[in-house]
Amino acid sequence: MANEPKTRPTDASVQAFISSVADSQRREDCETVCALMEKVTRSKPVMWGPSIVGFGSMPLHYANGKSLDWPLVGFSPRKEALTLYIMAGFEDYAPLMAKLGKHKIGKSCLYVKKLADIDQKVLKQLVEQSVKHLKAMRKPSVRDC
Repeated sequence: MANEPKTRPTDASVQAFISSVADSQRREDCETVCALMEKVTRSKPVMWGPSIVGFGSMPLHYANGKSLDWPLVGFSPRKEALTLYIMAGFEDYAPLMAKLGKHKIGKSCLYVKKLADIDQKVLKQLVEQSVKHLKAMRKPSVRDC
């Protein structure tokens, strides 16, 4: 199919992907985030496309009527920062975001240089609340980074 999305679940090994991260600190951070998200979601990590590790899934519905599956939460070790996909966004989590530590955000992307810069207990609460919120919703909307 010509318009098939590239970001879909694959059979690629999550462990091999994480092991291939060149920077040792980023690799260790990925392992920590992977364990945290697996514990919170109670879902095994799955590669979504070539570079996103995702947990669980939910339908995203576009304004044009199209929909696709997307992970409830996920992460990717990008060049500039570790990107965490918090699909519920951040507008409802201002108190947590204020306590999180050094970070940047997009609409549903949380960018951290290293986990040592943020409070991991607050990150866990953010992931827990986001997943709970998404599971309660029937029709999540698309959020771009």
